[in-house]
Amino acid sequence: MQFWWVNHNQTARQEIDGQYLWSPKTESNGARSEFYNNMRRASPGDLVLSYSSQAIRYVGRVTDFAFTAPKPEEFGTTGSNWSDEGWLLPVFWVPVSQVVSPKAMIDVLRPLLPTRYSPLNPGNGAGNQKAYLAEISQDVFEVVTASTTFDAITLHRAGANSLSFEVVNELLEDVVESRIAADLTLDDTVRRSVIQARRGQGKFRANVEAIERCCRLTGVSNPTLLIASHIKPWRLCKTAGERLDGANGLLLTPDADLLFDRGFISFHDDGEVLVSPRVDRDDLKRLGLDHLNWGQAGFADAGAVWRADSFAPAQTRYMAEHRANVFVA
Repeated sequence: MQFWWVNHNQTARQEIDGQYLWSPKTESNGARSEFYNNMRRASPGDLVLSYSSQAIRYVGRVTDFAFTAPKPEEFGTTGSNWSDEGWLLPVFWVPVSQVVSPKAMIDVLRPLLPTRYSPLNPGNGAGNQKAYLAEISQDVFEVVTASTTFDAITLHRAGANSLSFEVVNELLEDVVESRIAADLTLDDTVRRSVIQARRGQGKFRANVEAIERCCRLTGVSNPTLLIASHIKPWRLCKTAGERLDGANGLLLTPDADLLFDRGFISFHDDGEVLVSPRVDRDDLKRLGLDHLNWGQAGFADAGAVWRADSFAPAQTRYMAEHRANVFVA
């Protein structure tokens, strides 16, 4: 388990109410941010302290891995300089019984704060500018929460209505489909085909079947057992052409499709399978994927590389986006 601290004064209300955290992927100038990169490092079960208006007011439990999502509409004009696409991390929040002022305990916290990427200024106890999601030690978490209480049982269960990738993805795809249905620049045939492609059906599936013959993960070739899955997710495609492009698809069995869509597996351009180091190896064995000698980084060890056929040039640009924006590294 890891422990995190989020400074979200501008968006705390929206993120607490919505049970998530959201950040851009980079700074407005395109520079990488360690605080934004941490969104992808958080894992289900991790605990988060919510800091806003100079106080800790909520404790959260991460309920899923972060994934690409548009900037929440409820942010309104807040963060107008942020990009429209970023990371959404589902977090279930519970309030603390008494708000905690980190500034009042900075003398105790100071030696426990990270030396780099600290959420607080160790000198005065104020929140560090540009710090968003920062990793903290268990000691920091316990010092902060020692002077208050929270509903640990509800937090552990993460709440019956906690967010998940499946819930958010369905909502986001509904929004995209509504926009496509109202797009007068598309003729009826294209509009219908694009909407069918959301479910891996129609023209998209035919285009994928013209390129792919079987599941690259299992070798299953019976079409009734295969799903036409987008490489670059349907909701993230920018055009009808991308959503219908057969090069943007794979034929996968249901289990493989789920692993690929959630970013637990991906592929190099030469067909080498990438396995997320954060997927439970025992679970993969239970799925029948136990024929590999797993490496420490989650990949196959040398001499036991799991490799499918190489991808065509038209497919590699989509696969690069999957590795960058979907794969849970």
